[in-house]
Amino acid sequence: MKINIKATGIELTPAIAGYVQKKISAIEKYLPAGAVDLVAQVEVGKSTQHHKSGEVFKAEVHLVGAGLDLYAVSEQSDLYAAIDLVKDEKDPESRTKLMLYTYYIKNLNLFRTG
Repeated sequence: MKINIKATGIELTPAIAGYVQKKISAIEKYLPAGAVDLVAQVEVGKSTQHHKSGEVFKAEVHLVGAGLDLYAVSEQSDLYAAIDLVKDEKDPESRTKLMLYTYYIKNLNLFRTG
């Protein structure tokens, strides 16, 4: 899986990029082995420039490829907390799509091997 990271309103430091890489690559364990052409578009940053407190940091993940199109967003007062929540989002629709996609890939591989 390829991970593209974009920072909005903040500087993308190696620490932030490494944290995003670590958290988003954890999604790969839920994907079948044949899902190598997936792309995760990740955007982290401030959702507003004029607020100083509250839920001003956001993290967005858009997972696209091979018939899969999932989107998750989280806004928190801490950037790392927003990244954690967007990774752990428990959206039933996203989970269902991911499960159906996994089922499809496994059956396709089974069909190919006989």
